[in-house]
Formats: sequence, C-alpha cells, structure tokens
Amino acid sequence: MRQIILALALLVPAAALAQGTTPPPAAAPAPMIGDKPLVQVGKKPAAKTSAKKGEKAATGKPLSVAQKLQACGDIDDATKERLLCYDEIFKPEPKPKAAPAKGVNECRFLKEEDERLTCYNGFADKIPRLPR
Repeated sequence: MRQIILALALLVPAAALAQGTTPPPAAAPAPMIGDKPLVQVGKKPAAKTSAKKGEKAATGKPLSVAQKLQACGDIDDATKERLLCYDEIFKPEPKPKAAPAKGVNECRFLKEEDERLTCYNGFADKIPRLPR
C-alpha cells in the first residue's frame, strides 16, 4: 500500500508540471499567392443596430409596409399607441374634406383620429399574413 501512495506522490506532480510548460504556438502567416495575400471569404462584420423599433427584421432586412402594418396590428385595438404606430408609417396630412380612402396610404388624409384608426385597421386586416 505504501508503494502505491509513493508512486502516486511522484507521478501526479510530474504530470501537472508537464502540462503547462510549452508556450502557445505562434500565429501562422496569412496564405499568399505569389506576392498577394489569399482572399478569404467569411462573414461580414455585423452592422450596427441603431434603427427604430420595427424598422428592421431580425435578419437585418428592412420591413415592407405590409409587415410594418401587421406589426401595428399586434398592439391593442382602439388605442393611441396603435394609431401612433400607423402614423409613423404614413405621416398624417389631414384635409378638411377628405375623399373616402381607396388604399391604406389615403387614410392619412382623414382628420379625426378615430376615423383614421378605423381606416388603417380596415386595410391592415385585409393584408394576408406574411412570414416574419
């Protein structure tokens, strides 16, 4: 039994010293073709994400108008926040005698906020759900 303990006492410190004594390998030089460095294709550096909420998708691609309208539809119905979301997409330009809207972009001409919100909701509900 004493011999096993003596052997372990000698081998364990020797193994620990042998593990940490080699220096890390030096960085290899970049591969060259003639006198020019080899072009390496890789990931592009990540773009800064300082865009407003809802302006870009998770993939970094800009959202379409339909996707922005659908995102506004996720906000509680008949609230000021939903109207503000729609107004960010289409800036309101109220006219005293606005014609009935034929498209979602014509809702911005309505003067009353409730009418404008109802108009936006009517068109946003008709848009087919797009993948996000």
